[in-house]
Amino acid sequence: MTDPYSVLGVPRTASEDDIRKAFRKLAKKHHPDLNPGDKAAEAKFKEIGQANDILSDPEKRRRFDAGEIDGTGQEMPPRGFYRDQAGGRGGKYEHAGGHESFVDMGGIFSEMFGQRRGGGPGFAGDGFDMGGMPVTYSLRVPFLVAARGGKQRVTLPDGKTLDIDVPEGTTDGQTLRLKGQGMPGSQGRPPGDAYVEIHVDPHAFFQPRDNDIHVELPVTVTEATLGGKVKVPTVGGAVMLNVPAGSNTGTSLRLKGRGLLDRKSGQRGDQYVKLKVVLPEVPDAKLKEFLEGWEAGRAYDPRKEMESFT
Repeated sequence: MTDPYSVLGVPRTASEDDIRKAFRKLAKKHHPDLNPGDKAAEAKFKEIGQANDILSDPEKRRRFDAGEIDGTGQEMPPRGFYRDQAGGRGGKYEHAGGHESFVDMGGIFSEMFGQRRGGGPGFAGDGFDMGGMPVTYSLRVPFLVAARGGKQRVTLPDGKTLDIDVPEGTTDGQTLRLKGQGMPGSQGRPPGDAYVEIHVDPHAFFQPRDNDIHVELPVTVTEATLGGKVKVPTVGGAVMLNVPAGSNTGTSLRLKGRGLLDRKSGQRGDQYVKLKVVLPEVPDAKLKEFLEGWEAGRAYDPRKEMESFT
């Protein structure tokens, strides 16, 4: 069984902050956008996201620690449940794709209803004449697929694959219904439905907050000082952003309507761009020479306000 603590490399006593830091470090290292074509990195990234999904949620973490769910978030059967049912008539089960599903529920329902009540309307032979049972799945989707909408493939227990439509603006934890894709019904009754719980993978630099998107944008000293237009990524594609002259690290700019779609209201959130001034990796000799002779640069103290808090 996958252990989310081992995946993130943190002890079971790790704090929420420890888990958040470990996740961000690993997510950045293995993100598919930063490792194009690397299938191993893609698989590792999904595993990291799944582990974070469990440990960053206090209730899911508690349930995992208690053995109520496994490392993928699936319900763990009560101890002895499958053993007890497998020993009786019609209690076979199979494991498919990480989900347990009964192959034949007839014997169990016969014991629960048919034998106990002696048959009657709605019962036929050894089985309970009812529609198929619903099944549930857990599906991870890339952040941009959930944000923009698109198709994602899911494999059913019988080996059949379906390309399901992920609606634009799908949120983490949202459940999609696949009509008629559940367990087959008895006595010719229609199959049940399948319910797919969506888990959205984090993105390398887009940070969603409700329907808004927050992103930190590196800018050069020249762009921050003199201002100008720079290209900035959004979930809908790159756009040009006007950086005001004299901007600084921490300056926040808004791109109206460039956030996520709210499916209930039909409105889009905004994107907030936080500037981060970045010096060149290789020191520039002329810039260094200028700063050494720049007297005004020594005339202000950017840390002055911190003195009142110490």
